[in-house]
Amino acid sequence: PESPPPPSLSLVIGAGPGSSPPPLDGQLGRGPAPAPAPPRPRRSLAGSFAKHTQGYGRVNVVEALQEFWQMKQSRGADLKNGALVVYEMVPSNSPPYVCYVTLPGGSCFGSFQFCPTKAEARRSAAKIALMNSVFNEHPSRRITDEFIEKSVSEALASFNGNREEADNPNTGIGAFRFMLESNKGKSMLEFQELMTVFQLLHWNGSLKAMRERQCSRQEVLAHYSHRALDDDIRHQMALDWVSREQSVPGALSRELASTERELDEARLAGKELRFHKEKKDILMLAAGQLGNMHSSNC
Repeated sequence: PESPPPPSLSLVIGAGPGSSPPPLDGQLGRGPAPAPAPPRPRRSLAGSFAKHTQGYGRVNVVEALQEFWQMKQSRGADLKNGALVVYEMVPSNSPPYVCYVTLPGGSCFGSFQFCPTKAEARRSAAKIALMNSVFNEHPSRRITDEFIEKSVSEALASFNGNREEADNPNTGIGAFRFMLESNKGKSMLEFQELMTVFQLLHWNGSLKAMRERQCSRQEVLAHYSHRALDDDIRHQMALDWVSREQSVPGALSRELASTERELDEARLAGKELRFHKEKKDILMLAAGQLGNMHSSNC
């Protein structure tokens, strides 16, 4: 079955149905007290959050997003860098203002509306991030055996592959299957956070360079599946782009212009942005390094 659409924001943050049921007659002194009810199953995180925010009236989505991740951490989520949600305003002296928000796992979203103030841009980014955070808790967003089989079959159909390729980790589709099976039980946002590293390695040409050094796909997957995207990786990729610019003048500015267009289109469409945002940050870092090199040569 198809995944259900994301819940509306009003449902997520407290315009949910109903109030508590009326007390039983026994509790009003008109008969014996009822037997204790059996313990309820543990409420889902999304359900607990909706209950927690119910009745708040007009909820501050910035506060609600932070509370959601704090609640997720309190329930045992493995958040290596804590539950802090980080906002980043794009420098501008006039509207429309743009804001990005990075979630504790690394996923990134941005303001998707025309925002006349910086506060509105922050709220817009928080709104789309909150909707995705809550929807990500739905069981349909988990990687299961059924999901893996469906995804691999679709990949085989798209690339005219055969079933043997899916069972060979040294093929592209086999590597895709290996990644999915290695992340069974995780949510789609968690999987996307991991895939961002491999998207960047592919974009930067690093995967091709590893193949030329006779590194197998499995070796690359095994290494980077447990490696977080950090400043060392960004710095190395930036140096690669400095080298490209020195070999082909103008390559950096063209790639940056293309990346900024892609980032804006994805942001306005309400998509997850980390791949595009990391690309831009790496290219800006490379531009800064080039500027420093030119300054030191003067």
